[in-house]
Parts: sequence; structure tokens; C-alpha cells
Amino acid sequence: MAVSIASCLDHPLLLVLLADGRLHSGERLAKELNVSRAAVWKGVERLRTLGLDVEALPRRGYRLSSPVELLDARLIEAEVGSPRRSWLRNLDLRFEVDSTNTRLFALDPPPGGSADVCLTELQHAGRGRRGRPWIAPFGGGIALSMAWTFGDGVRTLPALSLAVGVAIVRAARRAGAQGVTLKWPNDIWFQDRKVGGVLIELRAEASGPAHVVIGVGINVRLSPAARRKIEASGVKVAALTDACATEPSRNLMAGATLDELLSMLAQFEREGFAAFRDEWAALDALKGRPARVTLGNGVVLGTALGVDAEGALQLDTGVAVQRFVSGEASLRAIEGDS
Repeated sequence: MAVSIASCLDHPLLLVLLADGRLHSGERLAKELNVSRAAVWKGVERLRTLGLDVEALPRRGYRLSSPVELLDARLIEAEVGSPRRSWLRNLDLRFEVDSTNTRLFALDPPPGGSADVCLTELQHAGRGRRGRPWIAPFGGGIALSMAWTFGDGVRTLPALSLAVGVAIVRAARRAGAQGVTLKWPNDIWFQDRKVGGVLIELRAEASGPAHVVIGVGINVRLSPAARRKIEASGVKVAALTDACATEPSRNLMAGATLDELLSMLAQFEREGFAAFRDEWAALDALKGRPARVTLGNGVVLGTALGVDAEGALQLDTGVAVQRFVSGEASLRAIEGDS
């Protein structure tokens, strides 16, 4: 596995010093960084423009409003088991990017049986389903993308997002979370609130290989202010911390997610969705509940009956059972969700 040099050098050193959330005097920071006090102040302003909440206490120093666990390639890699570690062709850990999906899609596809991965602390143009922005407060979540090449694109795509969801729940359990569920087609839920989501993009021929980029956004921890900001957009939000007895590690969750995705992708290519259907059904947060499917400007109401063998949602409208394919419809629980 090749680890990008960005994983070692891309974190601003000032941020590394402030990450513990403790108070650091400007004089001490200047000495540690071998710069002037004025340069420290400019560095703090730079961090603030990136959305970090850096407090300045007169004549005392600077601190982050809360400590953060910065992503560390070595800790992430430690969660990836053998032989899957050898399948990681490249792990690119960045401080900031526009979009991890966009970055990977700009590269040549990885050869079959290997993956390219991009993770970032800050994502300026993260996207959710149907082009919605993905809001990820600094230090509170995971934004990662994985590129993979399938030999048969036609067989691959219809239910891939569902299998990705299963992999993420497996990773969440490894991080200590209990009660995390799935909402068709690509949302991660906890108590009917959104913990994360999946965005899959592809480039494929009618009968040939498919270059797939799987984007994953997960809320690990959220401050009250971050929750208010996200919920102002109409999303009922949760974080993994809500499902854990103790606060989970971002690095553990990131590494476990990579490990489970790699394992899932290899099995999915061999066996398809059939290998994951029963597990997905056990995690289905909507089965048996009133639901509505939105198609363009139209809405279909009914009761969710789970998914079929191809991963399509089945909805009992009271007149007939209608089938909806991932990527063509979005589901809204009548009780309310994002």
C-alpha cells in the first residue's frame, strides 16, 4: 500500500499543537513553530476561516473549543486486516479537498482487486444524494471515498449501495455502536435520525468493467451547535456517539470502514447482493412502516415491505405492490426524516 505524503505533512502544525483542546500560550506556540507571535495569530485566523472554532483568551493564549482526534494513516491502516491491507493501492489522507469523490474520479481507475482511497479532515464541496450538500463539521466526522473496478458493471450496480450500508454498520459495531440501522437506499440511521450516507458514482460500459467511486460520510461526534446547523436544513441528525457507551475513535471507525468495504467489495463481486440481503433486511429501519416514495414531483404512499433480490424497494400502496429501484426514487418516512 502506498500512503500519500499528504498524510504526514498536510496537517497544519499549529492545528496539531492545538488539537488536544488545552490552552497554549502564543509565546509557547511561536517557540514550538519557530515563528513570530504575529505568524501564530495569522495561523489562528487561517484555521478560523476553515471553520475551526479557535478561542483566544487575552494574555493567556489559544485553544480549540473542544479537542479533536486528527486522522492518522498509521492508526487507520492498523484496522485493515490481512490480506485486505495489500488490496489498498493508495491511501491518500488530506487536510482539505473539494470532494473526495471528485478527487478519486479524476484519477485512472485502480486495477481489479485493488482500491484507491481518499480521506480528508475538511471537505468543501461534499455531496449527498441528489446533489444536496453534505455538512461535516471539522473533527466531528469521517469523509472518505474508495475507488474500485468491477469486471461486470451491469451486474454490480443496482444494490451496491445497500451492501455498502451493511459494511458501514459492521464497522460501526467494531467502533462500539449499537442500534445503528439502514434506510433504503443509502442512509445510515440511529433512532430514525441520520448518522451517515453513501454516494456512489460510476463510469461503466454497457458490457464491461465499471469504475466505481464509493463516497461515505459519517457523523462520529457532533457539538450542539453543529447539530443545530445541520437540522436547520431539515435533516434529523445523529452521531455515532449517540449509539456508543464511550466516544468512538475516528481513526478506528475510518480504518474499520475501509476494512469492511474491502471485504464487502470482494464478496459482492463474487456473489452479488444475495450475500448481504438477509443482513440488510435485519437492519431495515422502514420495513412494515408507513412510507412515501418521491419521484420527481410525484409522491407514492404506502407501507414499506423491504427489498427484493435486486435491492429494489417494495411498497404496498393498498392497491398493488410497487417496486422502486435505487437511484430513481428517494424514500421519506411519514414520521419524518431527512
